Amino acid sequence: EGMAPPKRILFPPEKICMVWQQRQSAGAGLFNVGNTCFLNAVLQCLTYTPPLANYLLSREHSRACHQRGFCMMCIMEVHVNNVLHSSVRAILPLAVLKVFRCIGEHFQPGREEDAHDFLSCTVNAMQRACLSVSSDLDISSQSTTIVHQIFGGFLRSRVTCFSCKAVSDSYEAFLDVPLDIKAASSLTAALEDFVTPEHLDGENCFNCNKCKKNVAASKRFTVHCAPKVLTVCLKRFDCLTGGKISKVVEYPEYLDLRPYMSQAEGEPLHYSLYAVLVHSGVSCHEGHYFCYTKASNGLWYQMDDDSVELRCIDTALRQQAYLLFYAR
Repeated sequence: EGMAPPKRILFPPEKICMVWQQRQSAGAGLFNVGNTCFLNAVLQCLTYTPPLANYLLSREHSRACHQRGFCMMCIMEVHVNNVLHSSVRAILPLAVLKVFRCIGEHFQPGREEDAHDFLSCTVNAMQRACLSVSSDLDISSQSTTIVHQIFGGFLRSRVTCFSCKAVSDSYEAFLDVPLDIKAASSLTAALEDFVTPEHLDGENCFNCNKCKKNVAASKRFTVHCAPKVLTVCLKRFDCLTGGKISKVVEYPEYLDLRPYMSQAEGEPLHYSLYAVLVHSGVSCHEGHYFCYTKASNGLWYQMDDDSVELRCIDTALRQQAYLLFYAR
């Protein structure tokens, strides 16, 4: 509603399978080769994303891929198959380490990078790999890749003029949702804050097309199209100082996204938690990343570089989470 339909469908949505096709215990851990815990933790969260893993385990992508040079989908396919089919305790994520600088030009080998930044660059590189065969696609068609259909959604920004009550809508694609936690003590409170209307006045006045002048208005973000996999970044790091917000932010195992949608009335939109990425330490420049993931056997594991240990859901729910992964 309100958005142009895609001119082309790049991947049939009915082929995306949200439940695991193969059931097994957790796969291999990942060796740390010097400040690569951020990379290991992100890769493990992606490996246990059911619709992505199902597709990569089928090897469908590499069979049809004609891309020359760097293809992030081919690399993730190799990596996920290596982890989940491994007979050893831990492996080196060599396929990914070899293309580290291709994923993000600003990444420096041996330096601790930000896990959210690495996740964004990795998912964007996967999206670019899916678009490599098609040029000049409209925004709606670009959102029909398998990557965008799994991780992507659309936000609506609605500005309402206080003078004439005219409404102006714009739409923005997203692959994850960064949430401010300065004033929130829970994920649901942070989502509430996210959809709370913002007052535009003074220097931030809105130029209303109908009134033909700058006016006071309200601006409200809502989730317009919900993703199959909701990735949330709790903004713990100060961009300027690098300092960290270390407070507890509670998050549920099951989440209903319906109250935060443009269409807030209707059936609940239920999501289930399957991965939690944790940062321990006092700033973004130091510390350690690890994660908790739910394997295809339904059990939770703590994945800390080369260590993979069985844990209970309660432990996974009591962490100082940085990234949260929920599946429909």
